[in-house]
Amino acid sequence: MEAVAAFGTLSSLGFYALCGCGIGSFLKRRRRVRQSQLPENQLPPVSVLKPLKGIDPEIWESFSSHCEQDYPDYQLILGVSDAQDPAAGVVRRLQEKYPQRQIKLVVCDRDLGTNPKVSALAQMLLAARHEVLLVNDSDVRVPPDYLRRVIAPLADDSVGLVTCLYRAVAGHTLGSRLEALSVSTDFVPGVLSARFLEKGLRFGLGSTLAFRRHDLEKIGGFEGMADYLADDYELGRRVAGIGKSVELSELVVDTFLPAYSLRQFFAHQMRWSRTIRDARRWGYMGLLLTFGLPWALLTLLAARGAAWAWTLFAVTLGARLAVAVGSAAGVLDDPQWRRDVFLLPVRDLIAPVVWAMSFAANRISWRGDSFVLTEGRLMRTNIPLEAEREGKGYRESSSNRPSA
Repeated sequence: MEAVAAFGTLSSLGFYALCGCGIGSFLKRRRRVRQSQLPENQLPPVSVLKPLKGIDPEIWESFSSHCEQDYPDYQLILGVSDAQDPAAGVVRRLQEKYPQRQIKLVVCDRDLGTNPKVSALAQMLLAARHEVLLVNDSDVRVPPDYLRRVIAPLADDSVGLVTCLYRAVAGHTLGSRLEALSVSTDFVPGVLSARFLEKGLRFGLGSTLAFRRHDLEKIGGFEGMADYLADDYELGRRVAGIGKSVELSELVVDTFLPAYSLRQFFAHQMRWSRTIRDARRWGYMGLLLTFGLPWALLTLLAARGAAWAWTLFAVTLGARLAVAVGSAAGVLDDPQWRRDVFLLPVRDLIAPVVWAMSFAANRISWRGDSFVLTEGRLMRTNIPLEAEREGKGYRESSSNRPSA
């Protein structure tokens, strides 16, 4: 046991080193990219698609940020599956406040697949007038130059998809704070390590997906992904499959988390974990060797407090903190990390438990519906499963930790 635990700890240190390389590579590229801007006459018109369900935290401010873009020509298309959805009322207020903007509300009442978000997107696409499309989550808040910075890489025809990292702004509860900490110290390093190791991304993130209509058609359209849970991952994978690159923008956007209870936090982590398990199975299996603090603690116990085990534990703790701070402070500029960094060991001890439990079943609950997940595809089931009361929009398909 002592040797196994030590091997797991050393493997985790290797993973932390990989995360450090990924963070450094991203920061170096960010400094270079920020110096370049597309001229006004080269900015293509854009159709922004936002599928909605229910009221997200800070929804009005998030929607307004999309209406205050410093961009010459874009339309905003917001879709609901039910005309009585409370989000529809917010969209109507938005239309009243910003009459100069092209804002359209689409009621997506057809069922085109088991993923309601993708089903809505396929119906919203009919209202999109432009070749360049951008899809993002319902709870995303963006700066005024968001479209300029995200669309710029598509000037290169070899780029097929642009996506963004995001800061998760926590609610007041412990579950929400743990969720935000997972994003800033686990999810983001995982994305950047995958980008560094694979020399680019092979997936997208639901916080931003910018692409061309004709590339979407080449990969089978939204209809071809209507039964997949990880639609953002699937879109990126398919775009990479036709020889186009997936670009990670240097821009970071904000998302706002509900006040998760601890039970909701665990349920959300479990759904994300099962999503990644099916999307990147072998990489997900390899995550077992990246849980540094649990392995180091197990080594310390197995070695009965030997001096070398204490040294290994201290080195692992230092490396884990370095990755967390580099990601949260350096990449995301997230002010929450100082307040919640003491929760990092708690979050890291939870991670292997969620990882192990993710193999126990294929059932997930998603906004009141129960599904069976098989090789990334959703199938509805009549077996009742308690719904999570998250009060969120269509953003849960995003993968929490793409594995390296």
